[in-house]
Amino acid sequence: MKIAIICPVRNGVPEEVADYVIKLEAKGNLVHFPPRDNPQEDDIGYYICFTMLEAIRKANEVHIWYSPDSQGVHFDLGIAFALHKKLKLINNPPDVDGKSYIKVIRTKVKPKA
Repeated sequence: MKIAIICPVRNGVPEEVADYVIKLEAKGNLVHFPPRDNPQEDDIGYYICFTMLEAIRKANEVHIWYSPDSQGVHFDLGIAFALHKKLKLINNPPDVDGKSYIKVIRTKVKPKA
């Protein structure tokens, strides 16, 4: 299976995400992991965004480490949402009052059977 990971990169990647990627790949999945697979030397950010667009487009699923403070997570989430990708949350961020991206993600994520 092809899986694109959405996670914060600019201010550091949570160790749990890297461990999660190792487990997915050990099971034979092809994983696009942004800190490893995106061109981080991009001064403007265009190629980072374009690379994620292509990874998300090609993915069967998009797994998200949601961080409300990450601009990149929100940008990539918009791409996944627009492409109607199957989403899976990696972490369990707290609920917030009112409208929120985390509520959108949880609405789109299929409950476990």
